[in-house]
Amino acid sequence: MSITAEQIVENWKEFVVVIESHFPEERAKKILAMYDDLGDRVNTAPASSVDHYHNAFIGGYIDHVLRVTHCAKQVYQLWKTNGADMSGYTEEELMFVAIHHDLGKLGFPGKDGEIYIANDSDWHIKNQGKIFKHNENNPFALVNDMSIWLLQHYGITISFNEMLGIRCTDGLYDEATKPYFISRSKDSKLRTNLPYIMHQADLMAARIEFEMWRNDVKSLTSKPKSSTQKKMISTSSQAIDTNRLFKDLFGA
Repeated sequence: MSITAEQIVENWKEFVVVIESHFPEERAKKILAMYDDLGDRVNTAPASSVDHYHNAFIGGYIDHVLRVTHCAKQVYQLWKTNGADMSGYTEEELMFVAIHHDLGKLGFPGKDGEIYIANDSDWHIKNQGKIFKHNENNPFALVNDMSIWLLQHYGITISFNEMLGIRCTDGLYDEATKPYFISRSKDSKLRTNLPYIMHQADLMAARIEFEMWRNDVKSLTSKPKSSTQKKMISTSSQAIDTNRLFKDLFGA
């Protein structure tokens, strides 16, 4: 599974439009300044490290985030149409969580701070699908916690709803957030539906991305590659120098 250089460029343009259209001007400026400081990795980062997880290819991160924002809007409307209580949070908060729920996957600020780097082991790529590996220079951190840390590092104030939404996006897949979803009393239940909507949107996007990968693998193994497929940015056969690739793509 992969996307073209042109699609990476278009995804970035759409990403900027989503930010500028959903947040007040000053907040949007701070958010875009953060992404500017994080550099090329924003566009080249994968959404995961293993081919059969989801979007484990160059440009997979923003592609995933955009899909989650689309799904979040649709899931929001589904809940609303069916009579759910939509009070207690704003559309801005929902979109903020959708855009930043995986922010921690971009890693630490500064040179060589990325979380995922190209795997230099052909054996692991071929036999385990580990297209990328974790950067050993960085300390271990949960993605959700890292997302919140990055936001505060760049001086972007977040609301309680936004903090909780980012922490709870993984739902029951995350042992740390089980108490929010498995409540034994009315007082400890989540006060808004934002975390439920975000978890459903993220789960939907990740499942769709897995299916896209699965169907792409079936397609590539059942027929010769077309000229278009040969031009795709492939991460399935060898380790990739993402910095070199980004310079080749955009002339940076």
